[in-house]
Amino acid sequence: MKNVEYSTDKKILYSAEKLFADKGFAATSTRDIAKSAGVNVSMISYYFGSKEKLFEEIFKVRMKEGQSYTTEILENSELNEWEKLIKIVENYIRRVKTLPEFYTILQTVYNVNSSGNEQIISFLRTSKIGYIKVYQRILDEGFENGVFTKKPDLFFLHSVITGTVFYSKQGMNLYKELTGSHSDDYYETHYNNLTKNLTTLLKDLLGYEQKN
Repeated sequence: MKNVEYSTDKKILYSAEKLFADKGFAATSTRDIAKSAGVNVSMISYYFGSKEKLFEEIFKVRMKEGQSYTTEILENSELNEWEKLIKIVENYIRRVKTLPEFYTILQTVYNVNSSGNEQIISFLRTSKIGYIKVYQRILDEGFENGVFTKKPDLFFLHSVITGTVFYSKQGMNLYKELTGSHSDDYYETHYNNLTKNLTTLLKDLLGYEQKN
């Protein structure tokens, strides 16, 4: 796999993300981050101001990535509402799979509310409301255009998507243990099955039938 050369600020950001996931925010020092990123500790203050601001920046960057993709898909006139929804869901699952450190941090913030950072809580609230509005638009337009034959409760739809993916990641190691699997491909299979089964669930929930 080709190595990617990151700018200094990105090296710091991604190193901090991994350390916050592994050790927790409180237990990670700026010296830990600097050492992992291979930079002088003063660079953290230069680029981010403080450890708290660096923590906030991780959320800003990751949320912007997801929201940019969602906006692009939502405005794609070549896709119907079902195709838009599935692409957004698949991207969500792909991000959870490929960004395990960020979603571990996110789970900690949700489950324990340990950050004590009002800015991050505000980011999360804004992001959640944004996705609810996206699902509302897809749901309304899909039903009006005859793509969907059912119109489930909006908040239930959001909970099904977010809760299923989020809890599936949280329980993944336990699921592997209970299956007795020793395969290196277990996690790949897990996420493939998650995508397939959630797609089936959403088809039934929305009354979607693919037309030939």
